[in-house]
Amino acid sequence: MRELLLLRHAKSSWDDPDLDDFDRPLAERGVKAACLMGRELAARGWLPDLALVSPAPRTRDTWRLVAAELPVPPRIAFKALYDASAADILSQIGQTAASSGSLLVIGHNPGLEHLARQLAGPGSDAKALKRLEEKFPTAALARVVFEGDWSVVSPARLTHCLRPKDLGLRPKDLG
Repeated sequence: MRELLLLRHAKSSWDDPDLDDFDRPLAERGVKAACLMGRELAARGWLPDLALVSPAPRTRDTWRLVAAELPVPPRIAFKALYDASAADILSQIGQTAASSGSLLVIGHNPGLEHLARQLAGPGSDAKALKRLEEKFPTAALARVVFEGDWSVVSPARLTHCLRPKDLGLRPKDLG
């Protein structure tokens, strides 16, 4: 069984209106949420072998904070995931070595959310589907499992959709 973890980058800062969207850093709220999601991955034993991360500063920072919470940070590869469509992300996933059993992808919306919805096939958890349909906010994590090779991530089951607020972190706690 393979495990695919799709993590949207944590909340970014809009403090500097002159920054290009690609260059925005994490907001304080994003730092807290990224740490929380990293702790949750570790607590649940969802420990990826490899992380594919967008080169945008907010995704790199999300990665750094998540990885710091894991007992053994996985290998990392920076991939062209900024402004990527679901198909583009799936193409990057398809290049993953067969030796990897668990993969973490840290990227952006709308592509990441579209991919999570696309992969949520028969047998997906009803509660996870409902959360995914409601909203896939910053620092949200979708967990998908499937049999087979990374080049064919289908049929797959969405087992979890976790958002910081689902883990007890309210907006007022996020800064």
